[in-house]
Amino acid sequence: MTSKKPLIAIVDDDQSVREATKGLMRSLGFDAESFSSADDFLKFPPLRRTACLVTDIHMPGTSGLDLHHKLVALGVSIPTVLITAYPNENLRARGFGPDIVGYLEKPFDEQDLLNCIRSALERGDDVEGD
Repeated sequence: MTSKKPLIAIVDDDQSVREATKGLMRSLGFDAESFSSADDFLKFPPLRRTACLVTDIHMPGTSGLDLHHKLVALGVSIPTVLITAYPNENLRARGFGPDIVGYLEKPFDEQDLLNCIRSALERGDDVEGD
């Protein structure tokens, strides 16, 4: 019996952040896929297998927050970590909804990201009843 590793999806228009985060996730034993836009992620066939989404808030076209809202509208519940180089306390203070498990400012600490992802995976385990 093979156990599938959790799939972490990274959506960021900044290639260096995208590739560094993908490399970190793989080095920690996760499956990782990266996308340069929200629209590319939405076309990803195994989208529903995504255990955690790490997305930039500010991107050309569909923002990370808009991506989150689209997923919710599609009935897809993916624990999400929002990352941004432009922190906005008003946005953060409003709250994001139950699927948002983290809000990190770039450059973020790897341990902070890992803590958010662990929280997301524990939440997913609760939903599946494992």
